Amino acid sequence: MSTTTTLTTIKHFINGVETAGTGDRSQPVYNPATGAESAQLRLANRADLDATVAAARAAADSWGDISLAKRTAVLFKFRELVAAHVDELAALITAEHGKVLSDAKGEIGRGLEVIEFACGIPQLLKGEYSDQVSTGIDVFSFREPLGVVAGITPFNFPVMVPLWMAPMAIAAGNAFILKPSERDPSASMLLAKLWKQAGLPDGVFQVLHGDKETVEGLLTHPDVDGISFVGSTPIAQYVHETATKHGKRVQALGGAKNHAIVLPDADLDNAADHLAAAAFGSAGERCMAISVAVAVGDAADLLVKKVEERALAVKVKNGTEPDADMGPVITPASKERIVRIVTEAEAAGAAMVVDGRDLVVPGHEEGFWVGPTVIDHVTAGMSAYQEEIFGPVLVVVRVEDLDEGIKLINANPYGNGTAIFTSSGAAARKFQRSVTVGMVGINVPLPVPVAYHSFGGWKASLFGDKHIYGPEGVSFYTRGKVITSRWPEATHASGASYNFPSN
Repeated sequence: MSTTTTLTTIKHFINGVETAGTGDRSQPVYNPATGAESAQLRLANRADLDATVAAARAAADSWGDISLAKRTAVLFKFRELVAAHVDELAALITAEHGKVLSDAKGEIGRGLEVIEFACGIPQLLKGEYSDQVSTGIDVFSFREPLGVVAGITPFNFPVMVPLWMAPMAIAAGNAFILKPSERDPSASMLLAKLWKQAGLPDGVFQVLHGDKETVEGLLTHPDVDGISFVGSTPIAQYVHETATKHGKRVQALGGAKNHAIVLPDADLDNAADHLAAAAFGSAGERCMAISVAVAVGDAADLLVKKVEERALAVKVKNGTEPDADMGPVITPASKERIVRIVTEAEAAGAAMVVDGRDLVVPGHEEGFWVGPTVIDHVTAGMSAYQEEIFGPVLVVVRVEDLDEGIKLINANPYGNGTAIFTSSGAAARKFQRSVTVGMVGINVPLPVPVAYHSFGGWKASLFGDKHIYGPEGVSFYTRGKVITSRWPEATHASGASYNFPSN
């Protein structure tokens, strides 16, 4: 007797309800640890997109007029609900992304920080007032919401990145459309339900699943006012160019090739601990992962040995297992790409210190596994240095001194994050002032700013002039308006003049 497994169908969340939409396309969602299909994801068509944008436009008009007190009440309630559903959200992340549960919970925690920051929106939207700038004339300014904004988010942080965007946009008075990754869409649906439970009016937060067709529709739709994007650099550049061409405000965060310089005076055990965690955590699928260790002078041999020890000790398992340190990568195609780049480095003469290409996890043979990999003597001409690997691979580049290390980093086209490990305040200060990278860590490997600063890189890691969340997030999701006001007394002459007014 044969049995069949009924797959879950993941729908859209449009105007306050789950709906399959009118599109006739779908695609599978997989568990990367097992390789098994877990769900079918409905993909939007143009009619679904138009319906979502229309609902957002109608909702934005009313939501933007709601008092700040009522908006913040929804934000506070949403924060409570997300905190109460951390375990459920983390389980969804692990099932579809593969990262270990503790890492998934950490991701949610960073998202909660941004919700908390957004709860202070009344203070963040305060304007300015200038009295008597001219006789009987006052000038004041304030910020208004853009209207309808969309967030196009990556697979590697299916909760955190949407929470970097939506709470800021919604608190500022906008309606927000989330187009999550097709790889791990379930967590976004739970977020939508929590927003509704928190009292957010229908249409203010919606989830529209789709592929390139849906992205293109959002970038060009005349009723979408702003686009937030996080993903690879080529797509970020395309998003910025296309959406800007269609009159939209855009922040598009791209890829990275993050370096960590390790000086001989550093605590090498501490540096090796953090390098391993920053390179192999979340299977290296982070835009802030350290993928290049720049070993300076005499530090190199001992540092490589210590990193090797830590890489070999990483427990690679299904992320649901309590002692797992690292899970699988997201797709078979991702695994193939990682293996290809590592193989090219080996063929080009790099030294394989730890080789994770052939890792097999017992009981999960069909999963998408790549083990921690350390490659020494990598040069700037190798693909392992030039490409964003987005996997659990740490390459080691050796340099003679700090100046050579800074020159290497500054020559790289990416400028997202970087770090230095040293006990020298002078070296650290020189590094932080000289390096052309947007986020810098000093003895901190993943310098992701707290919520009341803003996140974003330089060079090919950011297209647009506004970083995400924090004060720049408020600025991105609003636009300034300046009022020049005069209330003349009836007994006074009008003072009108054909000349340009000056005083």
